[in-house]
Amino acid sequence: MNSIRRQLLLGTCALASLQATGALAQTPASSLHLMRFHAPNTGASDARVNLVEFLDPACEGCRAFHPVVKQILAEHPGRVRLWIRHLAFHRGADFVVRAMEAARRQGRYWETLDRLFATQDEWTRRHTAVPELVLKVLDGGLDLAKLQVDMAAPEIGRMLELDKADATALQIERTPTFYVNGRMLQENGFEPLRAMVREEVRRQYR
Repeated sequence: MNSIRRQLLLGTCALASLQATGALAQTPASSLHLMRFHAPNTGASDARVNLVEFLDPACEGCRAFHPVVKQILAEHPGRVRLWIRHLAFHRGADFVVRAMEAARRQGRYWETLDRLFATQDEWTRRHTAVPELVLKVLDGGLDLAKLQVDMAAPEIGRMLELDKADATALQIERTPTFYVNGRMLQENGFEPLRAMVREEVRRQYR
């Protein structure tokens, strides 16, 4: 925990466009602002393609992209590693992100992310996250008493602040925002994201 704390100390949401066009940023972003030590990640540790997603669990666009991101990982086993950065742009979303990080302490981060997106309509009202409803949909799969204690942990607060600081440094103003090996997808879209990852996998593993 001390090493994590040191890393942390060193260191709104708009709906996704679902258009079928996309472009790569010309200059790769620094990995310093993308793949932080504390960020949840999944996939092979030696994968040559790093897919970074800045997301808000209350964002409808993020929910729409979620199965697509999972498909991308399944289509490129061992070659793509996913990193999640949290941006609570919607009202009340900070509570949800804290719950996700607290769930990670119970080894249930990815299951919780799946659950929250699957039930997003149940715990939001007019694009606002309702804490009582969030806890209701998470009940049964988590130790809620421990979850609520962990949500108040200073370390989790510092993680969220660092995510916000990195997003500010990268001038991110919407979620989801994707980076593939440091290059940003300029216009969000299912097919552009798939194509961008496919191209980078081909380049890295040719």
